[in-house]
Amino acid sequence: MTTAVIAEDEDLLREELEKQLRAAWPDLDIVAVCEDGASALEEISDKKPDIAFLDIRMPGLTGLDVARALSANGNRTRIVFVTAYQQHAIEAFEQGAVDYLLKPVAPDRLAQTVKRLRDKAAGSSLSGDMLAQLAQVLKTQTASNAAPLRWITAGIGNETRLIMVEDILYIQADNKYSVIMTAEGEALIRKPIKDLVAGLDPEHFWQIHRSTIVNIRAVKAITRDDAGKGVIKLKGRNETLNVSQPFMHLFRNM
Repeated sequence: MTTAVIAEDEDLLREELEKQLRAAWPDLDIVAVCEDGASALEEISDKKPDIAFLDIRMPGLTGLDVARALSANGNRTRIVFVTAYQQHAIEAFEQGAVDYLLKPVAPDRLAQTVKRLRDKAAGSSLSGDMLAQLAQVLKTQTASNAAPLRWITAGIGNETRLIMVEDILYIQADNKYSVIMTAEGEALIRKPIKDLVAGLDPEHFWQIHRSTIVNIRAVKAITRDDAGKGVIKLKGRNETLNVSQPFMHLFRNM
């Protein structure tokens, strides 16, 4: 049986795509449905589905980021990108020989994709170079003016504390909350980690687990175990952070 993973951060669009896929391909086994790129990367790495339907624009790890990580880790899952980009940007996908679906997904277009997937003709195990070229084309066509976060406000007792982003050592998920750790201690904020990561500078803040983001400037060292996972040691701290195997490619050159 063919297996698949869906990754889409918008609830209604995620539910609609799953519904349409089940109708168009009744014997497709959807093994995981994810609301962010980090969860998708871990689920795909763990379950190794035949196909992944990836939203291009998700907070934190985008669909392209997930595809690049899978390529770096040697995963052969075929990729179908789901995108809201306008038609003029679609040439980028066609140049990369990647199948794609435009939002909102039309049943007839999905039927074509399903037919091609059944025939093993759509999607691909993409090379890192191809994904980099695709990312560059889309970046130039859809440049974002959003500036990275400079500070985060957190309530501590009766006090509202202003935390400068550069002072953050790491962030960990706590259900619908996030724990912000600095040298001065921790603070709990009422925002899920997937919403925070979208505003952080990806040059300095790396997602190392679906529930953990680390400021790379706070990393002292990383050790690897035989299973391919890692443990980060922080500068001036006793605690360590676990790196799940799908994210270890980030540290390949360290």
